[in-house]
Amino acid sequence: MNPTLPRRDFLKRTSAAAGFAALGGVNLLRAQASPSKRLVIGIMGCNNRGMDHISGYLGVPNVEIGYVCDVDRRAVEKGIAAVAKKQARVPKGTDDLRRMLEDKSVDAISIAAPDFWHTPATVMACAAGKHVYVEKPGSHNAHESELIVAAAQKHKRVVQMGNQRRSWPWVIEAINALHAGEIGKVFFARAWYTNRRPSIGRGKPAPVPEWLNYDLWQGPAPERPFRDNILHYNWHWFWHYSTSELGNNGVHFLDIARWGLGVELPQRITCAGNRYHYQDDWETPDVCVTTFDFGTCAIVWEGQSCDPRGFEGAGFGVNFYGEKGVLSIAGDNCQIFDLSNKLVREIKGKRDGGEHFTNFADAIRDGGKLNSGIEEGQKATMYCHLGNIAWRTGRTIDFDPQSRKIKNDRQASKLWQREYRRGWEPKV
Repeated sequence: MNPTLPRRDFLKRTSAAAGFAALGGVNLLRAQASPSKRLVIGIMGCNNRGMDHISGYLGVPNVEIGYVCDVDRRAVEKGIAAVAKKQARVPKGTDDLRRMLEDKSVDAISIAAPDFWHTPATVMACAAGKHVYVEKPGSHNAHESELIVAAAQKHKRVVQMGNQRRSWPWVIEAINALHAGEIGKVFFARAWYTNRRPSIGRGKPAPVPEWLNYDLWQGPAPERPFRDNILHYNWHWFWHYSTSELGNNGVHFLDIARWGLGVELPQRITCAGNRYHYQDDWETPDVCVTTFDFGTCAIVWEGQSCDPRGFEGAGFGVNFYGEKGVLSIAGDNCQIFDLSNKLVREIKGKRDGGEHFTNFADAIRDGGKLNSGIEEGQKATMYCHLGNIAWRTGRTIDFDPQSRKIKNDRQASKLWQREYRRGWEPKV
């Protein structure tokens, strides 16, 4: 599992070339500024969303990025370069999360690795005394959803999930309007996400690229031979690694839906759809309609991975239907309509301005409330896991919210957790 000698040599050369000081230099910096004020963050994953993490933390006062970690050597170089443009101290680079966790100068890690890494990495980090920001969905399966919450509680760590709309001021204002009764009692929420994803084709076995530590990329997932159509994004469409589009993007809007409705866990879950658009290696559905029944209200999520046109003129959003009208959070805008479909008012918004990262840092320093603490965040993630189980079994799932168990369905219950590669099992 350890990095190979050539990769270690690369990291030494990278650090030397970057002019990064020895560990004592970091400790000196922390001695000059109170540890309660300055935070040192390690970034895990520097492709796609990971670069947003780097950009986000660089905008938070008194936060230093001390490490960038990725199994792709090119991504490490890219991450170091991005930090070095705006931060005086150049971060260390590594391909192994464990190197960051061993470094006592690191206060927290920020995880933008694939779904199957989220919980194992968070459990390891909490046990090492680090606070954690972990991207959505935060867990690969329902059992991990329980483990990640237990790890945060056991080690008393600040763990924030990356459903960043919880920190967007205009979304908060919209939910407050809903809770204030502007559309009366709410009975139903419809969430959606659309995209125009191309075919991933038919992959074939291939040599591992020289820039990739594939052993560490797999990490906790049972080993499989390298194929040429998995990295860096297409792993999202394989059950072995992912939570489907439901966990990839649906979790954002299911979280808003349950936040608005004020509900916890559902009683009955259905999921219909399939891989309709292309004949390729994609395993998860590209069209998916999932329903969540709570007894007094319901949520429906519709995902269309290959059809770009959504609803309300937006590719993603949530509509809330109440006794006095409709509140629509669509794209970057909120509109409130009465029962005659007349626009009552609008709440204008904008995309992520880094508020979620700031909230995470403030909670560590000052003990303030997280906008999406891991226990709260995993409630919407559990919806995704239950929806995926419903789809994979082809049956309605009856669920007991109190015991958090699937009722009378042995086959569905087997999908509650996964197998791990030996030595990587997350334990709390």
